[in-house]
Amino acid sequence: MNRKNRWNINGKNIEWQVSPGDIHTDDIEMSGLGISYIVKYGTSEDNSLFLDRYCVWPTLRTIPNNTHASYQTKIHTDMIPIITIDGQRAVERPFMFTLDGTLRSDSITQDKKAVIRRICFPSNSIMSAYEIIEIDNISASPIKTKLIGDAVTQNSYDRGTKGVYITEIIRCGCSERIIKPNETGVFALTYSARIANAKKGNPVSIETVYEQLFQRKRRVCAIISAVELDTGNKNVDTLFRFAKLRAGESIFKTKCGLLHSPGGGSYYAATWCNDEIEYAGPWLALTGDSIACEAALNAYKQYIPFMSEQYISIPSSVIAEGNDIWEKDRGDEAMYAYGASLYALIRGDRDTAEELFPAILWCIEYCLRRRNKNGVIASETDELEGRFPTGDANLSTSSLCYGGIKLASYLAEELDRSDLAAELNIETEKLGMAIESFFGADIHGFKTYRYYDGNTTLRSWICLPLCMGINKRLDSTVAALTSPYLWTKDGLLTEESTTTVWDRSTLYCFRGAFLAGAGDKIIDYFNDYTACRLLGERVPYPIEAFPEGNKRHLSAESALYCRIISEDILGLSPKGLHSFTLTPRLPRTFDHLNLHNIHAFGSVLDIEVNRETCRVYAFGKEIASVPLDTETLISL
Repeated sequence: MNRKNRWNINGKNIEWQVSPGDIHTDDIEMSGLGISYIVKYGTSEDNSLFLDRYCVWPTLRTIPNNTHASYQTKIHTDMIPIITIDGQRAVERPFMFTLDGTLRSDSITQDKKAVIRRICFPSNSIMSAYEIIEIDNISASPIKTKLIGDAVTQNSYDRGTKGVYITEIIRCGCSERIIKPNETGVFALTYSARIANAKKGNPVSIETVYEQLFQRKRRVCAIISAVELDTGNKNVDTLFRFAKLRAGESIFKTKCGLLHSPGGGSYYAATWCNDEIEYAGPWLALTGDSIACEAALNAYKQYIPFMSEQYISIPSSVIAEGNDIWEKDRGDEAMYAYGASLYALIRGDRDTAEELFPAILWCIEYCLRRRNKNGVIASETDELEGRFPTGDANLSTSSLCYGGIKLASYLAEELDRSDLAAELNIETEKLGMAIESFFGADIHGFKTYRYYDGNTTLRSWICLPLCMGINKRLDSTVAALTSPYLWTKDGLLTEESTTTVWDRSTLYCFRGAFLAGAGDKIIDYFNDYTACRLLGERVPYPIEAFPEGNKRHLSAESALYCRIISEDILGLSPKGLHSFTLTPRLPRTFDHLNLHNIHAFGSVLDIEVNRETCRVYAFGKEIASVPLDTETLISL
């Protein structure tokens, strides 16, 4: 599994030190409440700097106002002001790229007179992205620098539901300056959108842009300071920090409140029952971040109005700032029951639990009404929406429903409904037996699961029962997942003999194996995956799909990566609003595992694991010493 890395870790950040002739490009998405900023960067064929800027404004809706109707545009390179030094156009030859919550390029000019540093980042709060240009004079004489271009350039415009939208490139500060040796001159560019004829904002100054940079860095720091990880494995610790950032930054201020959205140039101002409800929401609860927790709760609330006494299926997605929906029978009710139950339990707040519990019960009832004669839950498809066959009832929907019912039984106990909890426990047991009976199968000699009736090929989502605590086929399932039928250098194939890779199933594979106690069988794969995503060719986050999605950095995949540590390696599983079980394990490649500042079950927890024991702290006070590999109940 050894592979050559392009990037290196430097402190809490990563750097690409560009060698001569090192031709490569990548892109990164950075998000604030009003904008998502996607920058493609790297080296051109002539070794010069390559930068392409692409902006998305989620709340400026275009026509038709569908899933993909966020106003977005490429910033045309020929409209960006040109830098000249002593009358000659500066050719930037990059020697370093740094990712630290911003994108920074460091280049030396072709005449060796200057180092030009560009820092790209979005605003936290307004519909603008920025590019700071710092020019260091490394020559022995003063240099005359100039930014050639209009002070304000109209880049593009489009019609939308709120009027005509105009994109502008704004040059900040003066356009010309003399820089003495060993001194630095600064220019800045703003990429912004506005509604035509709307009142223009105040002129943007260099000082304003630096204030925006400060605010961006402060927000990044706030996101990564929650749930802090230290394992002694630099790759895991660093990817965990970056994954926290991607999971926590993709939140947008819409007319129906803060909404977490996947991003990726396509999915904004909307929520999905898989990405937001099932994947991201439970993680955001652990962070205690007020913005993230509000966005997660808003996502769960988005679906409640569609839960009627007629038990018509809920939408798969609520789109366009809550104005519209996208519908497909993907087993979304099972996703909701599982994700909302887990979110409510982790939050540890009774009012939140009481608010969401009726919706959780509705989704469970909907699923149980769709049991087929074999006792498993029918749905037309799964979250892959028909890309691969799923039959009339698939393993994903039934597994998620099983997990949702089990978690809901804990909520029922907390909300003084013991009789209901007992009923839910019975349903959990019945569905567990049905899953074993109906989906249990021998495929290629692996005693694992078929994905649907008639399925004879291995599928990546056979990991899902492990994630829900169904471990009867643990060893064979892990063996099947890591076999050449499914495992590739890029992670799990969706189905054997295909080329499609989705990180979400790879991440669930890791989740299930660690949670079931098979971590040492999967840890080398996990470490290799981590190094690839953090330091390889497509960095620094987990990806969506390939080849279909071209490895987009959707936000919720990063949340799944974080949950591997908190929920699965540590075995942190809710039992109530103020109680949980812990089954701590220490993978053989970790020296220790310390997870601090965990907001869960109405407390702030720290968990510290070494080879001998695991210690648990609440609000800084030790409350338990837990033996490794042993499930222990902890009540707060």
